[in-house]
Amino acid sequence: MIDISKISTEERNKHTKNIDMVETKEILRLINEEDKTVPLAVEKAIDQITEVVDVVTNAFSTGGRLFYIGAGTSGRIGILDASECPPTFGVSPSMVIGLIAGGDKALKESIEGIEDSKKAAIKDLRKKNLSANDVVIGIAASGRTPYVIGGIEYANKMGCATACITTSYQSEIAKIVKYPIEAITGAEPLTGSTRMKSGTAQKLICNMITTASMVKIGKVYENLMVDVQMSNDKLISRAKRIVMDVTGVSSDEAVAALQKYNSVKYAIFALISGIKNEDEIKQILNNHHGNIRESLKQIKATFQ
Repeated sequence: MIDISKISTEERNKHTKNIDMVETKEILRLINEEDKTVPLAVEKAIDQITEVVDVVTNAFSTGGRLFYIGAGTSGRIGILDASECPPTFGVSPSMVIGLIAGGDKALKESIEGIEDSKKAAIKDLRKKNLSANDVVIGIAASGRTPYVIGGIEYANKMGCATACITTSYQSEIAKIVKYPIEAITGAEPLTGSTRMKSGTAQKLICNMITTASMVKIGKVYENLMVDVQMSNDKLISRAKRIVMDVTGVSSDEAVAALQKYNSVKYAIFALISGIKNEDEIKQILNNHHGNIRESLKQIKATFQ
């Protein structure tokens, strides 16, 4: 039997002790008041998040991958963030990978026992051929989940950069990773229900890590998703709007460029630079790791 009394996310919240006695609106107000504290907890961890983003960016730039590993809510949040990277940034599904204790079945059903197995995490990471080029981020509200600890220990042995996202004070996992992220969210509105404030903090931080890393490797121009995949009507419309916003061309011109290049990034670069040859565009962008700003600087320097 583990002693959870020392885990900060297991503390009782003095502000919500009467949550079972109040009307619906007051229940919601109490939850909302607690939720307001989450971004402030994340803000205090900005310096730690910065270090992790730089490590992840370096890994992406050298062919490495990002792994999230977690159990229960934490695992689901990692998988959610990973699954949204390909359509948002046009990257391979193998670039950001989410692993959850119990596998895909655990996405819909609670399989609590499996989180106590360190060996299960090692097995899951081995299946993905984990290498020293990869970054592994353990997500654990309590900071002690054996599945996550086992995964981090294995990643350390493999020479990976390791990080964690935890919402507990002085946690076990923060002591064994190279780059801890500790957003101390305090007692939950429902004691120990880390799907609430802790889960919200984890979601915010995962969004920050992948978004900032993708910005730094050239997947974003200004604040626009220039590698967005045009896989449905909404995204096709978004792609057209992006091209129009950046270049100032008409709707018809934007559509024509998108049809020609089948790429928001290529369309933008062609329209701004005046270069129409797709092979030439590809070469220039590849020379600058897909970064539009850096590629345009080359063009400008060439003609000066």
